[in-house]
Amino acid sequence: MLRKERKIGKLYYSIGEVAELFEVNASLIRYWEKEFDILKPQKNKKGNRLFTPQDLDNLRIIYHLVKERGFTLQGAKDKLKENKQDVVNKVEVIDSLNRLKGFLLDLKEQI
Repeated sequence: MLRKERKIGKLYYSIGEVAELFEVNASLIRYWEKEFDILKPQKNKKGNRLFTPQDLDNLRIIYHLVKERGFTLQGAKDKLKENKQDVVNKVEVIDSLNRLKGFLLDLKEQI
């Protein structure tokens, strides 16, 4: 799960920022980039990766399958090929429920 909310309006994220958002090492992000063809960050003249919000969405899906659901990399690849939209829908529902839970917990503390 994304540990911190993304800043709205930012066009590109560095690999360090992405690793921090997902609380993983940058090396894992680079490895997933090689393994999953849905990850295609742009690179600047220096060769630094620049991740778009769409890349973050794709990383969220991969993170969900591998880290939260325990899929192997091959299993995650197969699931994405089989029915990516189903996985996207489930991730969106989980994110919505987590936001609702956070809101309710904050409300409970205020009462």
